[in-house]
Amino acid sequence: MNDQENIRKQKGMQITQTSRIMKRERGGFIVPSQSGEGFYIVKYVNYKPTCECMDYELRRMKCKHCWAVEIILNKKTYKDGSIEILKSVRKTYAQDWTAYNKAQRNEKMLFMELLADLCSGMNTTYNFGRPNLPLSDMLFCSVFKIYSTFSGRRFTTDMCTAKEKGYIAKVPHYNSIFNYLQKEEITAILKQLIELSALPLKAIERDFAVDSSGFSTSRYARWYDFKYGKEKDVKVWLKAHLITGVKTNIVSGVEITEAYSHDSKEFEKLLNITARNFTINEVSADMAYLSKNHIETVTEKGGMPYIPFKSNSVARARHPKLWKKMYHYFMFQREEFLRHYNKRSNVETTFHMIKSKFGTQIRSKTKTAEINELLCKILAHNICVIIQEMHELGIEPMFSAQKVGGD
Repeated sequence: MNDQENIRKQKGMQITQTSRIMKRERGGFIVPSQSGEGFYIVKYVNYKPTCECMDYELRRMKCKHCWAVEIILNKKTYKDGSIEILKSVRKTYAQDWTAYNKAQRNEKMLFMELLADLCSGMNTTYNFGRPNLPLSDMLFCSVFKIYSTFSGRRFTTDMCTAKEKGYIAKVPHYNSIFNYLQKEEITAILKQLIELSALPLKAIERDFAVDSSGFSTSRYARWYDFKYGKEKDVKVWLKAHLITGVKTNIVSGVEITEAYSHDSKEFEKLLNITARNFTINEVSADMAYLSKNHIETVTEKGGMPYIPFKSNSVARARHPKLWKKMYHYFMFQREEFLRHYNKRSNVETTFHMIKSKFGTQIRSKTKTAEINELLCKILAHNICVIIQEMHELGIEPMFSAQKVGGD
């Protein structure tokens, strides 16, 4: 800390000793001016303090008012009256490296075993190709192909290995997998498998988070740019809306939409899917999902909604009682509210896990195949999560014995 920063910190300490800093107005802390004329609002934006004073505006560094708020938030007062300023420490989480390493070493073998068990529950006579290919075999090969990230030709060796181990009855041609992914009726089946794959963790997950993220495709759309007076080609992308458990990052529900579809419209669908199979205690989501209906829906499902209010949100007498209750909770117990809301970051972790392992781009050429390929990525992610929890928690998943929507 340089001399200028130390001076500002000392002045911030003086403010805390001579003035009363009030909590939260307009989303910030009220810090009285040392001159006795007026006050300044200190807010936290992306976990960094900002202030309205000229010193901060000119230098964009912590002013004495920011230091005053930070000292108030991080001080500990002892019985003898002495005060200690606690240093903010970034919270870290321990990694069970023994379980992680074992899960990674055996992942591919266990993935085939669990995927075969999962697909065997699809009892149907619906066949594809000539000669006919069983539905369970084609589901297995499609998801396994997306998991491998190989091209169709290179993936043929993995299909031969799966046949030798008895997971599939016959090895299909790699083009059959691409043709299979273009069938619209497969979309509903893949969504059902995603629900089924999350069931082994229904006793563990109680808190959930909702968000969306985009996946680019290989298709392009043409539009006319009036500003520059010429046509442009832009890549088409799809949006995946997920609800995930915050402890294990398991995906309990998914919806796929066009790129510019509003996130809020998918919230209740995702919540209803999860409520069919899980007990819901908390649901975290960002401001894009804020609405009276969403708050009421989460409460009806037995959960507590942690959706932050916007700067222009108000609680009037005509508003529903639940809306006013959550608004006052957010305004007057912000720290406690944020401790729950910050669990929302786990859904961003889920997207990172999917994209880093299976890629951010969708290779298929048609819209239906793109949707099915994206669903295969999410299903493969769920199976990988189950494998990790088999080693960390000791669970023994049996998908063929599970049933969606029931015990």
